[in-house]
Amino acid sequence: MWSHGIFSLISQTFLILAIEIAKIFVSLQPMLTKYHPLHTDIKKPERFTYPFCYEPHPLCLLAVEEVRQEILRINPIEGKMFGVLVVESAEGLGFLAAYSGLLEGRNDWSYFVPPVFDAQQPDGYFKTKEREISAVNRDIETAENEQSQLKEKRRQLSEELQQWLFHQYRFLNAKGETRDLIDVWQDYHCSPRIRKRFPLPPGGTGDCCAPKLLQYAYLHHLKPICMAEFWWGESPQGIIRHHGQFYPACRGKCKPVLTWMLQGLSVDPSPEEMKTPHQEVDIVYEDEVLAVLNKPSGMLSMPGRTENYSVASWAQQHWPGSVVAHRLDMCTSGLILVAKTQEAYHHLQEQFSNHTIRKKYLAVVEGSPREEHGIIDLPLLSDPMNRPRQLVDHEHGKRAITEFRVLPPSFHPKKNQKRYTLLALWPHTGRTHQLRMHCAHPEGLGCPILGDELYGKKATDGNQADRLYLQAQAITFIHPTTNKRMHFELPYPFEHIIPYI
Repeated sequence: MWSHGIFSLISQTFLILAIEIAKIFVSLQPMLTKYHPLHTDIKKPERFTYPFCYEPHPLCLLAVEEVRQEILRINPIEGKMFGVLVVESAEGLGFLAAYSGLLEGRNDWSYFVPPVFDAQQPDGYFKTKEREISAVNRDIETAENEQSQLKEKRRQLSEELQQWLFHQYRFLNAKGETRDLIDVWQDYHCSPRIRKRFPLPPGGTGDCCAPKLLQYAYLHHLKPICMAEFWWGESPQGIIRHHGQFYPACRGKCKPVLTWMLQGLSVDPSPEEMKTPHQEVDIVYEDEVLAVLNKPSGMLSMPGRTENYSVASWAQQHWPGSVVAHRLDMCTSGLILVAKTQEAYHHLQEQFSNHTIRKKYLAVVEGSPREEHGIIDLPLLSDPMNRPRQLVDHEHGKRAITEFRVLPPSFHPKKNQKRYTLLALWPHTGRTHQLRMHCAHPEGLGCPILGDELYGKKATDGNQADRLYLQAQAITFIHPTTNKRMHFELPYPFEHIIPYI
């Protein structure tokens, strides 16, 4: 009898324990389906990825290979940004995966982490209020006398709903602190001038890959190790995204949020804030009022936010009071004009404004243009969410025109590898990143310039280009004081290209 009682007690104890274990297991199920173990000997990095400029760590590359298999299973129709976050748990290394926004209209795919806040519930507050605003829209379409009042009601409802939604996005950081999106946004944009321009975050802020991944990791006590984001599918119409290419987190929406969320983590330093090596500039021509210089790739034309050394500062040291008459991208090499007097500067500026200064660039591009010669006419607009990137915008963009011609030689590195083509480019307008966009965009040549990290690929066919293969090779202008036609041309700059292709 006594032994039977003990046996019964033990059985009950085991039953209770089994129930509790089952409860724990059920509670862990969502995390277990999102956490994917990594079995590898690859050494983890010392610091977390700086998300706005990085080379994907081998651990991220390993995780991406697994994520690609899941994407192929889903087979999404639209192009989408995906991300991986390698994390460390008590069991070792694993990874989380995410997509930006919705995937095929859903945000509940079991393989991927959930949104920071789910606004898609059919009977939730957000969708209920959305239907109310839609009803007001229908009333506006049929109303005859009360349109202004209805439009004001719609504006008020929309603003209130947007404010409510932003407050629901509450982001953790590595210290365990929490702030909602409006607080994060306004703390980042502390300048009154910037805050006046951007009082509230843009729609969709917080729904990109990086915030989703970090939020999930913090909630489940997983230590972030490294992160990478890549594009899958066709490129959107306005911006350039290459299938399978890695991209940094967007600056407009993500930088304020990630600045908060990364607090408490040891993060790689920003390459943009690291001093660049001081390079010398070759003087191609000089007289009393102007100089023609050959700017090396990797040197700023004008001082930047964190780097003062530039062609302008170099020129000031040599000719106090001088002014750089135009700019070249930091990564672009070649001819640049410096005015030694204000009179010469204004004279050159007038020529630039009248488009009478003729410039010729040489570029090595990936692939082969469809035509040997032609004109590219694509309007460009600065991407406010991803500066300094540009986008093609046929409605609001500024007109940008480039003439191109295919030149010999064309490079065929190895059998079955990509072809590289040498181009001459004559910009008829001077928009930011005009040549880079016109070469890379599908509505242009569809052939990115070799080494273009923004609109193409720095690494191609397993090799990493040592620079952007774009050079301002020739320039023609009228001398400010003699009125003589001046023409300068550099020798062919890319003899060393063969090792990189």
